[in-house]
Amino acid sequence: MSTKRTKHSAEFKFKVALEATKNIKTRAQIVSEYGVSGAQVSQWKKELTEQGKGLFERKSSNRAKQWEAQEAQLYEQIGRLKMELEWLKKKSG
Repeated sequence: MSTKRTKHSAEFKFKVALEATKNIKTRAQIVSEYGVSGAQVSQWKKELTEQGKGLFERKSSNRAKQWEAQEAQLYEQIGRLKMELEWLKKKSG
């Protein structure tokens, strides 16, 4: 007797994990209310508490990555322009 595996949305997982983190209801109450296993609730709660700070860091790290990529492109362009300038100096002089 196999059961069909259910895929839950990220919003649902967050809702259940947040409910578990608040400690207002017991894990058994959350399991019966949302219809997921206790182990799954514990896993989502653990993921939320461990990776929760990353929710606020991602925005700044994305900006930093974009800045670094733009900076690298600009340095490449400067290098090409310097090489072209040196080549033109040699040809004209």
